[in-house]
Amino acid sequence: MTDQLSKKILIVEDEYIIADVLRNLLQNAGYDICGIADSVDEALELIEINRPNFVLLDIYLKGKLTGIDLANQLTEENIPFVYLSANSNQSILEEAKKTNPYGFIVKPFREKDVLVALDIAVYRHENNLENKLRQNAALQKKVARIIDLQADWTYKLMQIGQALQPYIPFEYLSVGLKSNDNNNDEIGFMRIGFEEYQTIGPKELMVITNKKSYELSALKGKSTWEQLATWYDEKELQAAFNEQPMRKLITETFSMKSLLVFPVPLSGNQAIYFFFYGRRPDAYDSDHLILCDQFRNLIGDFAQIMVSDSKSPLGSNPVYNGVHRTAGQEMSANLFAGIIGSSHLLLNVFDNVQQVAPADSSVLILGESGTGKERIAERIHYLSPRKSKPFIKVNCAALPATLIDSELFGHEKGSFTGAFERKIGRFEQAHTGTLFLDEIGEIPLELQVKLLRVLQEKEIERIGGRTTIKTDVRIIAATNRNLEMEVAEGRFRLDLYYRLNVFPIVMPPLRERKEDIPALANHFLIIYSRKTGKAIKGLSEKVLESMQTYRWPGNIRELENLIERSVLLAKSDFIDTIALPFQTEQPAMSFIANASVQTMKENEKTHILRALNECGWKIWGPGGAARLLNLPPTTLNSKMKKLGITRSFQK
Repeated sequence: MTDQLSKKILIVEDEYIIADVLRNLLQNAGYDICGIADSVDEALELIEINRPNFVLLDIYLKGKLTGIDLANQLTEENIPFVYLSANSNQSILEEAKKTNPYGFIVKPFREKDVLVALDIAVYRHENNLENKLRQNAALQKKVARIIDLQADWTYKLMQIGQALQPYIPFEYLSVGLKSNDNNNDEIGFMRIGFEEYQTIGPKELMVITNKKSYELSALKGKSTWEQLATWYDEKELQAAFNEQPMRKLITETFSMKSLLVFPVPLSGNQAIYFFFYGRRPDAYDSDHLILCDQFRNLIGDFAQIMVSDSKSPLGSNPVYNGVHRTAGQEMSANLFAGIIGSSHLLLNVFDNVQQVAPADSSVLILGESGTGKERIAERIHYLSPRKSKPFIKVNCAALPATLIDSELFGHEKGSFTGAFERKIGRFEQAHTGTLFLDEIGEIPLELQVKLLRVLQEKEIERIGGRTTIKTDVRIIAATNRNLEMEVAEGRFRLDLYYRLNVFPIVMPPLRERKEDIPALANHFLIIYSRKTGKAIKGLSEKVLESMQTYRWPGNIRELENLIERSVLLAKSDFIDTIALPFQTEQPAMSFIANASVQTMKENEKTHILRALNECGWKIWGPGGAARLLNLPPTTLNSKMKKLGITRSFQK
């Protein structure tokens, strides 16, 4: 155990016997128990008096308020907490996940379960603190460098947006100045590639929106300005359109779905506003408000210097128009060489990689088979301080259950039948480097216990060995399974899930980034044309349209195989036909569809309804619609909301 475990802990539990057991257990382990509460109101009183360092929190408490309500308050006050609950079903985990806990202890629990869960919580909390310090230091260094650049303020402002991108992702950033003289000038930056932005000033916005200058001014004049940082999801943003006509214009013009407002007060009753727009309906949450508080002083220093300059872009001076690239963009782009695409979902993955790579935190890469999880794991390693050390891959799904133990931890000669010599396991091979555990969801339960112990204690013991071996390994895990559902159904340990899920990265399926299909197809076309010695010039528009209407259950791997096959079968220098399995191609809609023709959205809704009816409206678990449709339950639930499928169902 670490020294951190001597910190004060508050127990919030409405069953006295359980609370007393926890108090004795934790005191014997060296914790300082600063109180026991059985309701949210009592807990808040104790928090105000004692300010605990950690909270053990039951979900169901006395009174009307639950542990979920208290968790939201703890998050705002930056007090880490671990849940206690007699339930670990999917719905409970979903609600718990939204509050960003540091762990989850399931009742009934053993002493070891509690101590391990708290050890994991300390690990995760320390990682978060380390990340915050690193973020602040890195951003402070970038801001100082940006201020000293020999460049106009528009370029510097774009650089500030880019510096914030890994922490507060956006597809469109609008920056406005609010002052006493009613100066509401704004300048925007549209992300069009990796570290590549299009500047959109007042003149450009007039052209794009087909609005006159006075019309834009009128829209700005009618818009209200928030005093505090806040965020809007898709529904909230649309509901605010009446009070925010300028945001309505930007949202509809650039196809945005969510917004984060970040006001930074300046001297002289001025304030600079950063409006971060995202294309995902839920791009922002309470964590981004914490980041706004964290970065406010740094951004305020930059903004104060900028608005004090007569050449500030937020005034009467003309703004620079054009595509901005960072000075080292070509070098930066090479960091992701071989990963093709520029969709906003993929760019968000790149941002996450850049953010987590310098740290030593565990990373969990989630996504369907064929989405490129291994490539992303490689990029994390080669962008980290461990890049010159070993990068060891283990495909957990390809190893027989009887050999995984030996493969990971090694064995001594003669330790079992067939062990003719000593074997060095993957953990030892990866010492001082990175271990990539692909398809971690396939590891059997009995080995999960040992893996968790190794991750906690940072030491291994070979099969048949008598000594422990210290290891210094960074863990990157990946899976195509829904681990939350695996936990709920008892196939994956909750404590191991929380230990691995320090920094999750979700790889989008190809069907959600269809704008990348032409670039991917041409990339593979070049590769296999060279391999076969054929001079294939390209794909026809008809073929590309067909590919973009197909759902790609096998994702990028399926696309690559299809292009390879098409090149082998090609009889000319142009591919104008392609054999898509389960073809869903629709004719080009160059006419107004009549009522008898369903749109793709209607087809999708019909398809989901058919699956739900067939499964008796069961979504999760065996025999559920999610399994039938080969979709994660959370994705299916999101699609149902988006498509207006609101009939109640049994979980």
